[in-house]
Amino acid sequence: MPELPEVETVRRELAPWLRGRTVLAAERLAPAGPKYRDLPRAVGQTIEDVRRRGKFLLMPLSGGDELVLHLGMTGVVAPTPPEGAQAGHVRVRLRLSGGPPDTLYFRDARRFGRLLVVPAGDYRGLPALLSMGPEPLSPAFTVAGFRRALARSDAAVKAHLLSQRPVAGVGNIYADEALWRARVHPETPASRVSARKARALHAAIREVLAASLEAQGTTLNDYRTVNGEVGAYLEQLDAYGHAEEPCPRCGTPLRRTVVGQRGTVFCPRCQRRRAPR
Repeated sequence: MPELPEVETVRRELAPWLRGRTVLAAERLAPAGPKYRDLPRAVGQTIEDVRRRGKFLLMPLSGGDELVLHLGMTGVVAPTPPEGAQAGHVRVRLRLSGGPPDTLYFRDARRFGRLLVVPAGDYRGLPALLSMGPEPLSPAFTVAGFRRALARSDAAVKAHLLSQRPVAGVGNIYADEALWRARVHPETPASRVSARKARALHAAIREVLAASLEAQGTTLNDYRTVNGEVGAYLEQLDAYGHAEEPCPRCGTPLRRTVVGQRGTVFCPRCQRRRAPR
């Protein structure tokens, strides 16, 4: 699933293209449902900006509404129509004012993504946006605040990270990577992460996300930039996807387990689990 680096890469490419363009037509090709709610309301409104919050893209419209885009697991935004089998996965087409390219195609093979219109700032139907923690690359993401967020949960620290409550935008890939860098076992109760480890994890989250953003994210299967390029961070992953391979730090074979219903890779030597109290 695209996480912060992938979504921010998409935002950076969308912003100069979409900003100032008026939506002339909104065609929903997917079955009706809340994931594509109220798209016709965008017609006649101008896209004022392209912003990001966690894994969501937020596009304020001139008439007081907002386009909300979430890529889900397989969502791709492009200015050209997909070909072959991908052509059948287009869920929404937006026709835009201005010169070519003048059409936004949103394709989503597995249909976990969404593109809808809400009144600006009204996220009552999007609880993930309402409960999201601070942006990890912003000054609001402080060590003290992160420690307080960890202390509020007895869930496994990886599951707590995936909830988006302690910090926004971190998903399965970068949780594994940050926990490996910080030498924190993914099943450690969040409230039992020591102050020293919390500082290390805070730094690791920022480092991993910044490095991935520089590489335009990680492409495993479906993720593509707006320009059709793949993310290059795959080659820099230390833990995620490397189960049974030697740990890059100590050589011990990495192990795979399941935390929060997500496959999780860790080093049993570098990331020792603290004994229960």
